[in-house]
Amino acid sequence: MDETVMAAAMDTWLVETPDDEILLSIYDEYINGTTYEKNLETFGKVSYDAPASISIYTDSFEDKEAVSQCIENYNKTVDEDSRISYTDYVELLTSSLTSIVDVISYVLIAFVAVSLIVSCIMIGIITHISVMERTKEIGILRAMGASKRNISEVFNAETFLIGLCAGVLGIAISALLTIPINAVLQSLLGATNLSVSLPINYAVVLIVLSMIITVIGGLLPAKKAAKKDPVIALRTE
Repeated sequence: MDETVMAAAMDTWLVETPDDEILLSIYDEYINGTTYEKNLETFGKVSYDAPASISIYTDSFEDKEAVSQCIENYNKTVDEDSRISYTDYVELLTSSLTSIVDVISYVLIAFVAVSLIVSCIMIGIITHISVMERTKEIGILRAMGASKRNISEVFNAETFLIGLCAGVLGIAISALLTIPINAVLQSLLGATNLSVSLPINYAVVLIVLSMIITVIGGLLPAKKAAKKDPVIALRTE
């Protein structure tokens, strides 16, 4: 039966004066204990005098910080039961993005550290090969009066120049790559004021770091070259 037929049957049954015990059981099961307020709550009535939650939207981050500060100041003046519990969704989103960026930064730093170590080892190998190939030249320099320190300074100067040239070349390539990167970002995001650039102070730090790494990598081969016996070095073909 549909609802209309059931309602008509109920009306007919009530007209025929049903049993009082049945009516009492229906009353106890469905009606007894209910109040006006409970019925309104069941029907979904909203009370604007006692809201369960309030959503506040601001036009800028400064206004958001001001609202958060007002809530914090209010919570300091009342007891724990009267304090306002709030959730700053923008702050949660920002903190999540910050955490993701930090993780990506740590991963990139790890890759860079590994590449720096490998570069330092490769510079040491290259300098060692250069020392082996120029053994006779080292003997000639020692025979002409060059000291062990002078020999070491020759190879240290070479590694220094290699690091300087490598750093300058890397910075130049990075600066050139910013041109197509900016064009792609501006075309994809549609923001003309968005640009990627390499700060001058960071560029200088990278060049200095490149020179330090190459000099460190060449210290051991340069020290080994300075210890070569000039007589044995002159006999080397």
